[in-house]
Amino acid sequence: MVSNLNIIEGPYLKDLLDQPVALQNTVDALEYAPFRRLHEESRRYQRIVLTGMGSSLHALYPLHLELVAAGLPSMHLETAELVHYQAELLTKRTLLVAVSQSGRSAEIVHLLDIAKERRCRLIGVTNDPMSPLAGESESLLVMHAGEESSVSCKTFVATLLVLEWLGALMLGRNLEETRAALAKSVTATEEYLAAWRRHLEAFACSLEGVGHVFVVGRGRSIAAAQTGGLILKESTHVPAEGMSSAAFRHGPFESISPQTYVMVMEGDSRTAGLNSRLAEDIRAAGGRAGLVSASAANEECRIPGSDESIRPILEILPVQMLSLALAALRGREAGRFTLGSKVTTTE
Repeated sequence: MVSNLNIIEGPYLKDLLDQPVALQNTVDALEYAPFRRLHEESRRYQRIVLTGMGSSLHALYPLHLELVAAGLPSMHLETAELVHYQAELLTKRTLLVAVSQSGRSAEIVHLLDIAKERRCRLIGVTNDPMSPLAGESESLLVMHAGEESSVSCKTFVATLLVLEWLGALMLGRNLEETRAALAKSVTATEEYLAAWRRHLEAFACSLEGVGHVFVVGRGRSIAAAQTGGLILKESTHVPAEGMSSAAFRHGPFESISPQTYVMVMEGDSRTAGLNSRLAEDIRAAGGRAGLVSASAANEECRIPGSDESIRPILEILPVQMLSLALAALRGREAGRFTLGSKVTTTE
């Protein structure tokens, strides 16, 4: 136990604990009717472009993998790069899926102008049904995460849920089974967050003296890994990076020291062994590592067993606890912006 741990319980913590409600509200609002023909239409397009910024972009990665596995021509692109360097991809034969929790960031507003000019079919995903993105979308999926104070948490998990639903619509999956699987994310998230203070304190013990954090994974887990690196920087001001486990082997592994902590997502069965071995190798090299899985030895890294479709939602929860612990160790209020803002209005 870390003595005199200063936990400042601000709006960010409230948002974290509200995630089960955000997920339940989003499940309850999932619609089928506006997308009745989407399964047939998805195979008619020359390309499917999935785009967003920050956590919105990262949340699209599991959908990208699903579409590629189904033989669809999916592209996963950051919106800023798309509008400035790859706008030629946007034509009337492009299905564009744009994700933005605010629906009004500078890059998204720029994208809307280009998409309208080039007559793309636009599917929008946002938390604000009154936003420019919502207004310009031919088809709209709204997450019901509620107002969020700062760092993306409720909106990230709600985005993952909505995009899993969109994948089911595009690929013609059984929607009742999909809805039932997604609904399990509510109780699973409640189960993990019920012990939030215990998780925070356990992570604090693991993090004393740590100055650099990595979050890594493979496949669908890259969504949580990359978002994890982003929210750790935003919420704690501690240097942090999210990347694939393989990318960590190619360079960053050399930087391991006793001041390095690496959170490794075990992920699915295809690469779980590789990820487990990476955590062992990090410890053997003198670093610190936590392995996030349903069978993790440490409670703070143990997520409820789940269907593959909701695992990325659960994988971000230990990262959120990590952010609270890092901030507490430094006497900071996690999630409080000092230089930026919730919505980025400059490209």
